[in-house]
Amino acid sequence: MVPTDQAGPAGQPVLEVAGVDKSFAGVHALRSVDLTLRAGEVHALVGENGAGKSTLIKVMTGVHRPDAGRLRFAGRPQEFRSPLQAQQAGISTIYQEVNLVPMMSVARNLFLGREPRRLGLLDLRRMHREAGEVLARHGLDVDVTRPLQSLGLGAQQMVALARAVQLEARVVIMDEPTSSLEPREVATLFAVIRRLTAQGIAVAFVSHRLEELYTICDRVTVLRDGQVVHTGPLAALPRLELVSLMLGRDPGTVRAGGSTAFAGRTRRPADGVPALRARGLTVRHRLRDVSFDVHPGEVVGLGGLLGSGRSETAKAVVGAPAGEAGSVEVGGRPLARRSPAAAIRAGVVLLAEDRKAEGIVPNLSVRENIVLAALPRLSRAGLVSRARQDEIVRLFVDRLRIKTAGPDQKVGDLSGGNQQKVLLARWLCLHPEVLLLDEPTRGIDVGAKAEVRALIESLAADGLGVLLISSDPQELIEGSDRVVVLKDGRVVGELTGDQVDEPSLLAALAGGTPAPGDGPAPAAGPSAPSDGPAPAASRAPGQQPSDRRTRSPR
Repeated sequence: MVPTDQAGPAGQPVLEVAGVDKSFAGVHALRSVDLTLRAGEVHALVGENGAGKSTLIKVMTGVHRPDAGRLRFAGRPQEFRSPLQAQQAGISTIYQEVNLVPMMSVARNLFLGREPRRLGLLDLRRMHREAGEVLARHGLDVDVTRPLQSLGLGAQQMVALARAVQLEARVVIMDEPTSSLEPREVATLFAVIRRLTAQGIAVAFVSHRLEELYTICDRVTVLRDGQVVHTGPLAALPRLELVSLMLGRDPGTVRAGGSTAFAGRTRRPADGVPALRARGLTVRHRLRDVSFDVHPGEVVGLGGLLGSGRSETAKAVVGAPAGEAGSVEVGGRPLARRSPAAAIRAGVVLLAEDRKAEGIVPNLSVRENIVLAALPRLSRAGLVSRARQDEIVRLFVDRLRIKTAGPDQKVGDLSGGNQQKVLLARWLCLHPEVLLLDEPTRGIDVGAKAEVRALIESLAADGLGVLLISSDPQELIEGSDRVVVLKDGRVVGELTGDQVDEPSLLAALAGGTPAPGDGPAPAAGPSAPSDGPAPAASRAPGQQPSDRRTRSPR
């Protein structure tokens, strides 16, 4: 990258953190942390969940004040007392969880706090025109008058990005900005980052995707247990050594784990009555005649690009919304009048993709979040036993290795990976028959990913039916017994046996063949490869291949 002088001389320190300590409820989140962000440089900040990355970002942006240590900004000592003060100084932040106003329009979110005015009145026409122009530069073509919440997570993240880079910042901090983005959107983001560094802006980049780090970042700081264990040029650090530093493990141990914690698993054959059978699920403008089975002890992957209907399929199964057509059976029993409550009673639970909006209750404790769904079962004559709650919480905190200061700690203060484990504990304490997992490893570090993936394997081995939705092709390939592929809200293929490999999956994602009875699939977009391997199998969803081995259902 060749930065210019607009925001600061190339390589000149812009934001410096020196000897920063921060504790919460007696637990050290940061210990004597040093970090320097330089003009025209992309600095990677990496570490396991709970390593202190989010806390460090909040110290740099005025959310938290350090217990010890100091900050320097543009060469001068600085103490930010609020995020607004940090923003006004020139520090802009893009958070992993979109931090905008969901019910306001896209345009109003983009210009919030700096709306264009004419004769003292809000100039809506100008705001809408300029919002469209700004988003077009970021590869986003949406109706800017629509509420932000009507967009998918990826589009919302691009709006947040567009807003952040418009604030004339000298430092831009990006916390997992690609966690909800498709490859095309990631490419657009990287182009924006390169423009920022060319202007001399310092960029801090947090990501758990190693490919992205090595593509866009110049230097790296590795945090572990709240302390800096390494800082230096990223290109000089082999990937295996980087992961070893993050985990605090020997490189040989890390190498043995494979590319995902699913590596080396044995695919299980489907057998017996399906734990979950979905037929003809249809939701207007979202899903059309989606059908699939999940057998006890089986992990079925649900693949597709952004907007293909993956999340909508999982929500339609549990009745959120119920949809216009289709049926669901659990263990051979029809699930009538589908609703989330009815699905839970039948033994089907959904871990939603957006844990902030549809999962955790941030101001409640770890205990309250875990037992939330189980309260009706724990109640006796309207009273809930605190001892029984504590017993459940202790069991799952230990089983899932949730890092917390105690059951009374607010779940909003935990790292993203530990929040995900709390949500898993909430549903597992109900002893479900079917677990629907929508991006269960999104935005969590490699160590937490390995733990979640190992847990999925363990649950399937115990006879639980699992539907795994993931935008990571390798996770689907290594973690699934079968993969059902969606495109434009329809099933376009199903991979089984030796077909569950990367070429077949990518071919199906690029332009799969519709399943029988589903009509012709739309033509592949201009970016779809035209000479890849043939799309995946076109047999009817749920039809079992003839070479299935026999296994005993739970």
